[in-house]
Amino acid sequence: MNDRIKELRKTLGLTLEKFGERLGVKRNSVSQWENGINNISDQVRKSICREFGVNEEWLLSGSGPMFIPSSTFSLDEFAKTHEASDLDLNIIKAYLSLEPEVREMIAEHFKSFLAAP
Repeated sequence: MNDRIKELRKTLGLTLEKFGERLGVKRNSVSQWENGINNISDQVRKSICREFGVNEEWLLSGSGPMFIPSSTFSLDEFAKTHEASDLDLNIIKAYLSLEPEVREMIAEHFKSFLAAP
């Protein structure tokens, strides 16, 4: 399981510290799991699955997909996975709540800004 914890962390693009923070543990604990020094408890295993949307069967045995397929998209979950701040998330939500014509004007502004040399 230790190799799969490391694979998961790397797939998510998280450092030992950031991965641990999301689970409420220290960087050192994550390192010890990944290196097989300490085993994870059932509680931690369940926390990993819940926090990162991981298929528990994959975490236990390597069988099946790494992540549980989501039937819906959650902006909040996406933002959390990508370490977006509350401000980042509020900006995105504010943008999406604008009238379509206003969003189009903003999008056009960014297109021209990004296309400039």
